[in-house]
Amino acid sequence: MSTDVSLAVLPASLQANPRLSTWLRLTRDGHAWVSSGKVELGQGILGALSQIVAEELGIRVERVRMTGAVTGASPDEAVTSGSLSVQHSGAALRHVCAQARALHLARAAALHAVDAQDVAALEVVDGEIRLGDRRLSSYWDLAEDEAGTGAGSGAGTGLLDVDAVPGVATRPAAAYTVVGRAQPRADIADKVFGEFVFIHDLVLPRMAHGRVVRPPSPDAVLEACDEDAARALDGVLAVLRDGSQLGVVAETETLAERAAAKLAASCAWIERESLPDADALRPWLRSLPSTALELRQGEPAPGAVRTLRASYDKPFIRHAAIGPSCALARSEGEALEVWTHSQAIYNLRRDLGLAFGLPAERIRVRHVQGAGCYGHNGADDVAYDAAWLARACPGRAVRVQWSRADELCWSPVGPAMAIDLEADVDAAGRVLAWRHSAWSPGHGLRPGRGATPTLLGSWYLAEPFERVAAVDAPRAAGGGGDRNAEPLYAFASHEVVCRRVSDVPMRTSALRSLGAFANVFAIESFMDELALAADEDPLAYRLAQLDDPRGRAVLRAVAAMSGWTPRARPAGDGIGRGLGFARYKGTGAWCAVVAEARVEERVRVLRLHIAVDVGLAVNPDGVRQQIEGGALQATSWTLFEEAHFDRTRMLDTDWDAYPILRFTDAPRIDVELVPGGMASLGAGEASLGPTAAAIANAVHDALGVRVRALPLRPERIVQAMDA
Repeated sequence: MSTDVSLAVLPASLQANPRLSTWLRLTRDGHAWVSSGKVELGQGILGALSQIVAEELGIRVERVRMTGAVTGASPDEAVTSGSLSVQHSGAALRHVCAQARALHLARAAALHAVDAQDVAALEVVDGEIRLGDRRLSSYWDLAEDEAGTGAGSGAGTGLLDVDAVPGVATRPAAAYTVVGRAQPRADIADKVFGEFVFIHDLVLPRMAHGRVVRPPSPDAVLEACDEDAARALDGVLAVLRDGSQLGVVAETETLAERAAAKLAASCAWIERESLPDADALRPWLRSLPSTALELRQGEPAPGAVRTLRASYDKPFIRHAAIGPSCALARSEGEALEVWTHSQAIYNLRRDLGLAFGLPAERIRVRHVQGAGCYGHNGADDVAYDAAWLARACPGRAVRVQWSRADELCWSPVGPAMAIDLEADVDAAGRVLAWRHSAWSPGHGLRPGRGATPTLLGSWYLAEPFERVAAVDAPRAAGGGGDRNAEPLYAFASHEVVCRRVSDVPMRTSALRSLGAFANVFAIESFMDELALAADEDPLAYRLAQLDDPRGRAVLRAVAAMSGWTPRARPAGDGIGRGLGFARYKGTGAWCAVVAEARVEERVRVLRLHIAVDVGLAVNPDGVRQQIEGGALQATSWTLFEEAHFDRTRMLDTDWDAYPILRFTDAPRIDVELVPGGMASLGAGEASLGPTAAAIANAVHDALGVRVRALPLRPERIVQAMDA
């Protein structure tokens, strides 16, 4: 069979990484060692993948050992993002393990002269290969490797040292005993009791500590500095300057911070005003050069009696990681080793190679868990910092941890968006034609995708790499600012145009759900406005114009669990309920949210009811956790979060300047999993847009006024009431 034919029907990740032994090793000590190219970011993906492996191999999940991702050893699955890990890596591992099971059954049958008519009766029971009550062999008996060092280590295990082939039969879902059932995560106990080793806790032999001195503003240029002032401190190993990129390496972390502070105090910078007016983002976005992406072309709407219009806005949002980014690096000769919590270790390796002129095979990047990641934060940038400093201290590992101000001011920001909606409606208020126009900077600036590195420090060198602008992924890969711009409703005519604006001075990139957050907030807020104009209940209005059966199912489910009471007018008594709904990316999970909110001196979200259809939920508890986490983050964005800056500098240096949701403001959340299809769909980003819309609609229900710009701060509500 030719390679092209066999690969054409394999899961996408297997097409790129077809060798079974790259993914799986079975060892004589009774374990299945598994390597995935998707990394653990706190979302529990390694636990879900271990369930898929256990199910297909026919072993207890306790036998599965998930290994950390390492370039050159693990499969290259690009980026862990887009709520696609179960769909991509899960599909690949399901196939790998099904083929591994078939290969071991065939080997056992051959070794024990099983009659051809009995081969189909062979089964695996916790790794033992049986024919009825007769034990023939086991995975562990047939394993050719004694070490148990994990998948992807480079040595094959005989049977698995082959390429994947199509047509392998996987276990029927009706026979599942592991997948679809709650499974405790193996990492939670150590995290709760402080035993887990995050990258911030990692200590390597002879480890030194580094710090990078950042400019005071994005466009600042270093005019002068006194490097000797920092170099004179006892225990300082190196002081580096290359253009406007400054850094120190010292024996201890405290000393590195002292030296960096002394170096920063000696610097003279040239600054200029390059940032927009934070109070006029909408006209600024619309004034910038842009590239239009036309998703739908509208048609005339005969029978329309009225056109309604509304505009919605989302500000720049910080990534705001609780744990500031951290990395370690060791350089020796032409070899570079990096420890990182990056979402894309192979992509990071490509950019490090570009930045330092090293071939990929001389760079090894190891993933170590960080303290949570929800998009493109500073993980890749701090990895560059550590590698840059480590090259001045050959043979020694250098650890760099960003400060809170570094993380808030220098990580990429989630793009601001301006959205205009119009609807032509008939005499009953139903939509005949829908028009959606959006303006947004690009949502993608991850490393490894272009001819020049996107790593922050590489832009400040004396001979800097080009500062590239953020782009949007193609529609087939999920899009960017256009994500979820097309409503799921069955309107007769849609016109959707998304404009990616350029010449943006902020470094924008992916933040959880990308453009879907703002687009769904706008679409679902407008649907409530249209329902009000039609004097119709918001739920009934949506159901009447939705022909997607799984979408209708989650809407009905959230209505039932929340005790939804039909109403055509806002309550206006200070306590409101609102509804939000979407199918993530138009191809992922369906999610509907009902928010209950009280509005007094500010908005307090009391409760969120969420119904979600993710298809086959590998670990139902894990799905609920992801939906809850997304809803909490969306609540924080909707009520509090907005990047602050003047015309020159970023101003969010601490949690006082950039408040986020606190435990005292966290709502009660109820999640119901609605049965759907058997294909698994990602859960991590499905609840964000619907939650924002549900909260905004609840505020309107409580007060009878509409706030169309996020976040829903008290002054914006007062402005809406005054208007």
